Amino acid sequence: MMNHEINKAFRERLNTGKAVLMPGAANALAARVIDQLGFEAVYISGAGLTNTNLGMPDLGFISLPEIAQHTSAIRNSTELPIVVDADTGFGNALNVHHTVRTLERAGASAIQLEDQVNPKRCGHFTGKHVVELVEARSRIKAAVDARQDPNFLVVARTDACATQGFDAAIERAQAFIEDGADITFVEAPQSMEDIHSIPRRLNGTPQLINLVVGGKTPIIDFSTLDEMGFGLVLYANVALQGALKGMHDALSFLKTDGRMDESGPVASFEVRQGAVQKAYYDEMEKRYME
Repeated sequence: MMNHEINKAFRERLNTGKAVLMPGAANALAARVIDQLGFEAVYISGAGLTNTNLGMPDLGFISLPEIAQHTSAIRNSTELPIVVDADTGFGNALNVHHTVRTLERAGASAIQLEDQVNPKRCGHFTGKHVVELVEARSRIKAAVDARQDPNFLVVARTDACATQGFDAAIERAQAFIEDGADITFVEAPQSMEDIHSIPRRLNGTPQLINLVVGGKTPIIDFSTLDEMGFGLVLYANVALQGALKGMHDALSFLKTDGRMDESGPVASFEVRQGAVQKAYYDEMEKRYME
């Protein structure tokens, strides 16, 4: 399927008003598993890329070329819509314009931009700061102008809850909608009352809610969030946290026992090869050798 077809189908899916449960992937292997399990979309997490590929915390260390490279690899591994976390857009409005063009060419279906200062911090860390509203709005306007495919989506995130309060965050989200954002994302609400009010106060535009395991936002059932009116329910790093626990368990077992076979806490060789479509490539190789 071509990118524009994927993007069009994703926009139409969001327009149904029913929520999409969207896990994050820090690499193409995680995206393959997400696809195989039947999820409808995949998210490329800046925090996940930073943790997985640099072994560093989410404090603004990842760069645009690195994100573009991983977006391209993930697009090659799945036909799911890909929502890409582009942090602050890596500079001013001109940089945002370049970022959108780069990531759309790499295979993104949507780009997420936030209103933090550079360098940004994880949305569930303390010590965040946001730029002035005029600068934040310039990022969204540039992103809307930069897209080539009209079905490429702009996700506008605000971190103003932590610094200016919930009402200010809603006001920013409303401004981003005026600037052409297709989806808004009020990051890190901490009360059930605030969570309930987000879709009500921003009615008419799909809303993304980010549920971070161990983070500041209460964990709420998907069905409940769907009923509230959220469009995207994001678990950005469940795959990463699950993989990290799996690595600890498997390597601790190996360290203790000094050996490992398929009865241990690992995926089987067959499951591993299935995840990377080994049979598909075997068949392709055979066809070209005939």
